[in-house]
Parts: sequence; C-alpha cells; structure tokens
Amino acid sequence: MSSIKDSFDDKKNELSKSYDNKKNELSKDIDETKDSIKKSMDSGVKKTKSFFKKLIWILLIGAALGAAGYYFFATSTYSKGTRTGYLIKMSEKGVVFKTMEGQMNLGGITSGDDAGLIGNIWDFSVSDQYLYKKLVSLEGQKVTLSYEEHFRKIFWKGDTNYFIYDVEEK
Repeated sequence: MSSIKDSFDDKKNELSKSYDNKKNELSKDIDETKDSIKKSMDSGVKKTKSFFKKLIWILLIGAALGAAGYYFFATSTYSKGTRTGYLIKMSEKGVVFKTMEGQMNLGGITSGDDAGLIGNIWDFSVSDQYLYKKLVSLEGQKVTLSYEEHFRKIFWKGDTNYFIYDVEEK
C-alpha cells in the first residue's frame, strides 16, 4: 500500500511541478505581452504628441503668414489721386487706437433719400502727425489733398480707406 501511496505522491508532485511551470510560463507571457502593449502605447503617445506639436506649429506659421499677407494686401495702394474742396473738420478718434480723421466738402450738393439736399462730404484718414497738425491749421480753407486709397481699412490706422500724404493750400 505504501508503494501506491508513494506512486500517488510522485504523480502529485509531478503534476504540481508541471502546473507551477505552466503558471510561470503564462505569467511570463502575460508580462511580455503587457510590456509589448505598453511600448506600443508609449510609441503611439509619442507619435501623437509629435503630430500635434507639428500641427500647432504649422497652424501658427500659417496664421502668421496669412495675417502678414492680409496686412500687405489691405494696405497696398488701390488708387492715387487728388481732391479739392473746403476742409471742414479734423479730429482724433478712438478709445484704444487713436486715429486722425478729417472731412472735406467737395462742393455741390446731392440728394439724400430722407434728408433732402446735403453737401458732398468726403471722409479721409491721416497717418502722419505733422500732416495732421498742418491740416488742423488749414480748417475752413480750400485745399487740395493728395491721397492713396487702400483695399481695406485697418482699424488701428484709420476709419477710412483714403489716406492723405500731401496737402496744398489753394
């Protein structure tokens, strides 16, 4: 009976060792799989971070180039010319960005829809401080203004597309 018991104990030990070996092998496989998944995830995270960094830089550079392009387009000269009339108003406007604005009566009258007859008033902007002071001293007089018309107005430069660069007293 002891040989059966010994044989049984041997089989039990053998199965126990086999079970422990399989358990260790599975544990190693699971750990290797976890490490592989972790490396893959870390690699994916790095690629994603790298992609978004590149995307942000591309968007920032694109926005800067777009803003610069728009600025140069908006401030490029569309037309040049002169207008003669009576200078009736010069003022500085703006809360944050002070702009120098003026009005000139070109003569003649036009009819408004609901106002009847009104004078032919032309609004313009001045970007040079010296020229602005000269225009202020000429208010009420007949002058010829040389101007450049820009494609678009830019709020910190003036309220109109017309910018005066020279004045001649008549």
